[in-house]
Amino acid sequence: MKRYRLLILLLCVTVFGLCSLFAYAGLTEKTSMEFRKQFIKDFNRTGLNTTVGDAMMLRILVESAGCKRGVEVGSATGFGAINMGIAFERTGGHLYTLEIDPQMVKACRDNVEKVGLEQIVTCIEGDALKTLPTLKGQFDFVFIDALKQDYFKYFKLIEPKLKRGAVVVADNVIRSERAMKDFLDYIQTSGDYDTVIIRASMEKNDGMSVSYKIR
Repeated sequence: MKRYRLLILLLCVTVFGLCSLFAYAGLTEKTSMEFRKQFIKDFNRTGLNTTVGDAMMLRILVESAGCKRGVEVGSATGFGAINMGIAFERTGGHLYTLEIDPQMVKACRDNVEKVGLEQIVTCIEGDALKTLPTLKGQFDFVFIDALKQDYFKYFKLIEPKLKRGAVVVADNVIRSERAMKDFLDYIQTSGDYDTVIIRASMEKNDGMSVSYKIR
């Protein structure tokens, strides 16, 4: 009887060990740079996603500035969030990405999970004009890429929570300049920010504004 119990115990330990090993192997694969590079390369991007060059620029900005808490307004299916998420993982930070479309939210969460970033990137469902005020604490990185005419509204909701030295990036500022004129006028003339318009990618023949919060 004792021998039977011992065999059952050994079998359970073996099964548990194998399950743990397979789970660890799966996690290791998802978090390897080789897997992530291929996933990003094969990503089925849509017109709503950030371009490859812009996404890499966002990653570089987050990592080079050592940002710890970021907000993305407009997740789409998570291409930008994944690229920024890799940087926030390296800095020990966290990204909150906001999306109003339930189907996009699901796709974003699924894609983030596929590359093992679900502990780094949180996708929040709902209208950003309503979800931004619910975010607690301070932030040192913002990426705005949603309704162009609402950029200034998004920004004014998050601005009181920005730390000195925060980086603020807004997409599509060349082709949609008129729609976001109030935002661009403010961010380019305010004495609180240094701002430049850049083109990290010619894929959409567009550009991003990059601002640094001086005070």
